[in-house]
Parts: sequence; structure tokens; C-alpha cells
Amino acid sequence: MSHQGPQTFSRVTASQERVPHYKQKLLEELGESWLPYLTPRDAEFHQLSWFLLPTKLACKSPEVNIGTDPICQCSIYSVASLPNVWKTRYSKLFLRKADKIPQELHHIVQEAFLTLQKHDCFFQDLVRIKGKDFLTPVSRILIGNPGCTYKYLNTRLFTVPWPMEDYEIKYCHPELFAACKALIKLNDYLNVEAVQALQEQNLSETKETENTAVTDREQDFYTSIKGSLSEVQNSLYTPRNDCTSLKYRTSYNLTLLNYMDPLQMPYLKQEPYFGMGNMAVSWHHDENLIERSTVAVYSYSSEGSASDKVNEQYLEGRDPADWHVGLKVAWDIKTPGLAIPLRPGDCYFMLDDLNMTHQHCVLAGFQPRFSSTHRVAECSAGTLEYIFGQCEVALQNLEVDSDSAALSLKSLEVQVVKEVEGIHNETSLVLCEVGKGNGTMEQRNEIISCFLPLLIERQELRKEWTARCQCQLAMSLPEEQKPKCHPLWKDDDPSMPLPYDLEEVIANLQTLLE
Repeated sequence: MSHQGPQTFSRVTASQERVPHYKQKLLEELGESWLPYLTPRDAEFHQLSWFLLPTKLACKSPEVNIGTDPICQCSIYSVASLPNVWKTRYSKLFLRKADKIPQELHHIVQEAFLTLQKHDCFFQDLVRIKGKDFLTPVSRILIGNPGCTYKYLNTRLFTVPWPMEDYEIKYCHPELFAACKALIKLNDYLNVEAVQALQEQNLSETKETENTAVTDREQDFYTSIKGSLSEVQNSLYTPRNDCTSLKYRTSYNLTLLNYMDPLQMPYLKQEPYFGMGNMAVSWHHDENLIERSTVAVYSYSSEGSASDKVNEQYLEGRDPADWHVGLKVAWDIKTPGLAIPLRPGDCYFMLDDLNMTHQHCVLAGFQPRFSSTHRVAECSAGTLEYIFGQCEVALQNLEVDSDSAALSLKSLEVQVVKEVEGIHNETSLVLCEVGKGNGTMEQRNEIISCFLPLLIERQELRKEWTARCQCQLAMSLPEEQKPKCHPLWKDDDPSMPLPYDLEEVIANLQTLLE
């Protein structure tokens, strides 16, 4: 049986004016009704095409259970009885229950969470959505490879580095070193698990294709899967270099850690489509990732008291006392959503392109919760090393007079000027060369037209960031959490070749083109 949210909740109509057109259309189609969703109490939930489900989530319907694999002690199910239209829609979600994860790893990771909290390392992020600034309800810290960054909702975070070979990293407290060390151990563990899960998924898809014509032969299905599992177990002992094609999409370079105490929040947004209740994080795709890379999440919350629990006999839908991850096919009203409970120490993996084709949200429980979300972030243009490299490229077009030490450009070719101006501010030198009038008017206009759009973009970004740093929300933050508008200089600063405010420069260039 699928569940729908309580009819007592009414959507806030004022917020509808701010949502994208496709979201508005979906809300209009729903009207006052709710989309159905599944929880572990539903037999249909367990008949979905997971490849492996840990025994604690085994289906309660014996007629679909066709055996237990002796290698990993996980139940295996036939999904032939479900409608083909949606039985495999969640096949790329992989769950790993807490009791299948080494206890030593649980201990050091959960200790790391508490250490970071003790040292006040979790901050709310100032993000921008549809031109407006918001503080995230969840507090976060980014930890990962030295020099990496992660951008989401128009905010770029810089990693606190975890210990790595060939890097000399100094921590302000030995407890913080131990915490970061624990998180890179978790990162390594999740990397191995993700590779294994992708291998198992590939084997599952292959076997299902081969058995399409004999879906009623459950025992044959079980035998073939058991054989596949043996192959998977053997493959785990091969060198990691043999998993090159999968390693690229599972080599996590950072983790975004989250913390939230729901009882300390004055308001939590309600889930708008299924009536799932309080959301800690709204429906979204994770941003700034390598295409088709796997996202791995470790969840930890303290166990609630008996008084927190709702009597399941009278409960419909998810238990509001427990934290859940919600999952749905993006902008699809035909496929039921999922609300998956997260016990302390549970992990889940969004494999392959699941993060692209589906959306997920985090549904709040009653207890405080930490999570560590491991990602393969797209950092090709978002590291300090990259920025230094680009500056070196720009400086190659710079010439210094040996007598006067005056600076000039080696080349005014349009392509060279465009490349340099796109990565490094040499506008003053370009203007100086243009002002000499050595070329034709056509050449001058071509050069100005080349870099003027880049100059306008830079001005708009400066204005936006300055406004964000000075907005009321930013000013309300503690001093150590306030965003910094840096670099920032006065327009008459003699050490700077151009003013910070480029409006006048842009206007003069536009006049030259008239």
C-alpha cells in the first residue's frame, strides 16, 4: 500500500510565485491531492529492483522471497511480478545498513562528528536562490583533498584538507587532525563499497537481460545471481587499478558534512508533493559533480526515546520521529516516491546517473543528525593550483622594459587578448595599447568588442558579491562566519591599475565603439 500525506497541510501560495514554471505546473496538476510514496512497511517497497537488500530490510512477503545468498547473507527477490513501468526506477540506489559496516569505523567517524561540533566547525552557508540570499537550515563544513572547492547554490566552499601524502598540513588542534583522518578513512571505505556496488549492478542488469524470456523461473534466477555474487566476491581481491573505469566515478575528493538539530529550528519547510512532512533539505540534484559519478552518504543520529515514537498501528506514511532520505524520479507524477528510514550508521549510495535522473531530499526526524556526503566534485577549474596555472598563462603575454620597468603586452591579437582577459585582469594595459592608436579603427574596435563583454561580466559579479557581503543576513552572522569581500580597494587607490567599480571604464569603451 502506498501512502499519501495528511490532508491538513495546505501549501503556501506565496511561495508558488517564486518556483520555476515546471514546478508550478506540477503543483497545479496535483491540486489539493498528494502523490503516493512507499515506506518499508509496504510490500511494494521491497519488491523494487534493488540488487542487494540487507536482511534487516528483507521483504515481509514470503511469496516473493526466493532465497538467501550464503556469501553476503542478503535476501534476493524476484521483481517479475511488478509492473515494468516502474519496478526498476530505483535500481541504482544502494543501501548499506549499519550492522554491515565495521564497528571500528563507526566509532572513529561518529567521534569525528562530535569533535568538529565541539570545535564549532559547522556553519550555516549563505546561498543565493533566484536572486535572493538565504541561510541554509543545515550547518556544514567541507573537508577533502587540499586545494579543492565545491560550488552549490552560487556559493563556493573551500576544503579543510584531510591528511594526504606529499602534503604538509598543520592543524590548530590534534583532535581536528584525528577527525579529518577518520573522515578520509571513511572516504576510502565508501570508495571500495561504491566500486563493488557498481560491479554488482552491472552484473544484475546483465543477468536480467539474459533472463527476460524466463522470468517465471525463479530458481534459475536465484542460481544465476548467486553465481554472479561469487564472481563479484572474487573480483574484490583484484588490484584497485583493475577498476579504472569505475574508479573515476567513485574516487571521492571531498565530503560535505552536515549537522542539524530539528528542535532548534524555528521553522522547517514542508515536503510539497507527497506530504512527507518536515524537510531538512529540499528536493534537489547534487551540483558540481563529475558526470555519472556516485554519491555516498553516511548518516548518524542518536536513537530517539520511546516517547518520540509514533504508534505504528495508527501511522500512515513515514514515521516523523525518524530521519529519512526521500527519493523520486525528477518531475514524474506516475512513479511512487520513496521515504527510506536512516538508522544511526546507515549508508546509501546514488549510483551512476541516479543523481541526474532523480531528485532527493532529507526528511527531518526528532533527533540531531550528522551526515557525511562524499562526492567526486568537478574541480578542473576550481582549485588554487588551477588559478595559479592560469595566472602563469596570462603573464606569458606580459613584457617588462629592461630600462624603465614599464609593462606592456607582447601581443594584441584578438584571440590572445580574449584568453588573457578571460583569466587575468590586464585591462589597463589593453586600454593603454589601444590608446596609442597604432592600429586601424577596425582593429581597435575588434579588440574592444572582444574583451568588453568579459569586463561587463566582471563588473556584474563584483556588484553581486559586494551586495551579498553587505546584505542583512550576512551582517547578522558572527564575525568569524561573515563572508569577506576580498579583494576590495578604493577607486582612487594608486597601487591598482583600475578602479574597483568598472562602470566608468565600461562606459568609455562603449563610447569608443559608437
